[in-house]
Amino acid sequence: MTIRTRFAPSPTGYLHIGGARTALFSWLYARKHGGSFILRIEYTDLERSTAESINAILEGMTWLGLDYDEGPFYQMERMERYQEVIQQLLDEGHAYHCYCSRNRLEMLRAQQMARKEKPRYDGCCRQRRESPQEGVKPVVRFRNPTEGVVVVNDLIRGRVIFNNSELDDLIIARSDGTPTYNLSVVVDDFDMGISHVIRGDDHLNNTPRQINILSALGAEPPIYSHVPMILGEDGKRLSKRHGAVSVMQYHQDGFLPEALLNYLVRLGWSCGDQEIFSIDEMIELFDIADVNNSASTFNPGKLLWLNQQYIMSAPPEHIAHHLAWHLGQLGIDPVDGPPLVEVVKAQRERAHTLVEMADISAFCYRDFADYDEQAARKHLRPVAAEGLRASREMLANVEDWQPQVLHQQVMAVAEALGVKMAKVAQPLRVAVCGRAASPGIDITLYLVGRAACLRRIDKALSYIEQRAATAE
Repeated sequence: MTIRTRFAPSPTGYLHIGGARTALFSWLYARKHGGSFILRIEYTDLERSTAESINAILEGMTWLGLDYDEGPFYQMERMERYQEVIQQLLDEGHAYHCYCSRNRLEMLRAQQMARKEKPRYDGCCRQRRESPQEGVKPVVRFRNPTEGVVVVNDLIRGRVIFNNSELDDLIIARSDGTPTYNLSVVVDDFDMGISHVIRGDDHLNNTPRQINILSALGAEPPIYSHVPMILGEDGKRLSKRHGAVSVMQYHQDGFLPEALLNYLVRLGWSCGDQEIFSIDEMIELFDIADVNNSASTFNPGKLLWLNQQYIMSAPPEHIAHHLAWHLGQLGIDPVDGPPLVEVVKAQRERAHTLVEMADISAFCYRDFADYDEQAARKHLRPVAAEGLRASREMLANVEDWQPQVLHQQVMAVAEALGVKMAKVAQPLRVAVCGRAASPGIDITLYLVGRAACLRRIDKALSYIEQRAATAE
């Protein structure tokens, strides 16, 4: 069998965590088996679909690195094909026109609920013989079998059986002629030769209906896998308050795409005790049949930890590529400063996100406006002025501006003053980066550069003078 999977989001919003996990599972299954992964944009619901949402989905897929072999296909470009199938089902007696008014259907629903019955269409127009009502545009309903069962051999949930008697005649075309989801998805999966459908378990109840439509068309249904939902830490369905935001929000918040993919693949799937997987390992080890059939819980803290592991272990060139965008958000062009790879090497163990890394690295590229108040109060005191002056003189004369040389020179200043190195290094650190925490003083000085170091030391000495004058 040629494996062909698809991801078919509706463009009614952004690409969210649940959709991204479904896309990942479908992508991994295709890649593992040497098959094809197809991207399809399902938007027959014109009122809710937007071009902005389509762009958000495509942008999210690109950022995650989930490349597709075919597509994106757009349902609105396939309307003629849907109309052809709808007419085929009508001609062969598998569908019929329904003229029931909205008022009648609402009354029917209310009566059924009052009797504590499952709301469903009663088949009023199924055997209709009289002439159509003038001026009334009918919908088209699928004539669902009334006997027998539909068996779904789900790779995650196992064997699931539905009685046809429990399924009503669903609408497959609206009164304006546009197809509904259950018709268009069946035609698309059939025409595109989809072998495996991997989707959220909220679609499970649609599956027997879709299998019956495929059967009416003489088509073999694909193999289905329904992925359980993701819950928040409070046990409720994941929503915005839990962090179910756009995938691109994680990009803006400083997460690496590989870290997010790693986290998503572990939501419902595991391989022993292993926590961190490369993309190649995911492809090699992942199997949709191994996905747990119970809901998973989204843990933001675990995602943050995982992101830090990737920041610390990924090639610095890769981190630098992503960090450049975040520095740009701060108005910094990393070309104007130290090599970005060297900044990553210095800061990678100090940041959980790239936003945090960009923030603590900004001093390498531009002068800061203010000192950290607590750091300045503690370290930029009159007693520190002598060490700063000596350090400035030393830095002005360093010819080989390298970390090892700078370290030796700071030690020499401390020895000359008869103090511990920290008494020189900490005021110097606050002077050149504005805060008490930074990489080693030698790396800090190296990254800031001679000209900026001298300029900032002068600023710190002026600050100390003004502080002393104020105290008098």
